[in-house]
Amino acid sequence: MDLPLSTLAEAQPGPVSLRRPPRQTAPVVFASPHSGRCYPAEFLAESRLDALAVRRSEDSFVDELFAAAPEHGMPLLAATFPRVYCDANREAWELDPAMFDGPLPPWVNSASPRVGAGLGTIARIVANGEPVYRRRLSFPAVESRIQRCWHPYHAALRRLIEETRAEFGCCLVIDCHSMPTHPLLGTQMPDMILGDAHGTACAPRAVRLVEEHLGERGYRVRRNDPYAGGFVTRHYGRPREQVHVLQIELARALYMNEATIERVPGMARLQADLGGLIAALSVTDWSFLRA
Repeated sequence: MDLPLSTLAEAQPGPVSLRRPPRQTAPVVFASPHSGRCYPAEFLAESRLDALAVRRSEDSFVDELFAAAPEHGMPLLAATFPRVYCDANREAWELDPAMFDGPLPPWVNSASPRVGAGLGTIARIVANGEPVYRRRLSFPAVESRIQRCWHPYHAALRRLIEETRAEFGCCLVIDCHSMPTHPLLGTQMPDMILGDAHGTACAPRAVRLVEEHLGERGYRVRRNDPYAGGFVTRHYGRPREQVHVLQIELARALYMNEATIERVPGMARLQADLGGLIAALSVTDWSFLRA
């Protein structure tokens, strides 16, 4: 049954939520760019989708799954705005000219593969391929949206990276995501995918540490296929500058009903296991990241 978009309307917070520990004790930052679920009224008026369909692109509840990070001395940054409204895991200006009522500035990146797929900074479609908007958009309105959402998120992430590297001599960003069930993969679908941009964004030892911890708890873990990391992984992951980024994709079927976007009992187990990973990372000797 279609749900009215009015069910999503709520007071709008700031663009980011940042939970800091009383004192940061490990050079690890957790970030969730796609778990935001605060839908602005003007966007809901522009959308042609019902309340469930418009949420298909969310990494729903991922910020909750990693909520233990501040308790273990590590900050947790999350976007409050939804991915379908503005995607913080893209370049700032990956825009599809066909979505707009006039020409775009020449500096806009309209040729990226993500724009071609309908999933640029401002998405043309949701995860199941349905178009998002009733009509074409104006560039000034979208420019304002990106300034209000994308830029504050990345300013906060850059600040956390800089502070962490200044304090500890290195920084590891865990970029937290979820992935839908792929109907063609069936039982071959992994539980988790670790993305390090094919070995270029993160120290192999850090990837192996996370992989082994999760594998020991019975999860099927794969690397880089098909998710090797998006803009955050590739842009910020600079091991030669002692900044490492590891993307984690969690299978949504582990913790939620994908049709109704509701938590299922498995969420408690996954949250506990990720809490164990967070605790292990909090006491790891990260000196090798400075090499």
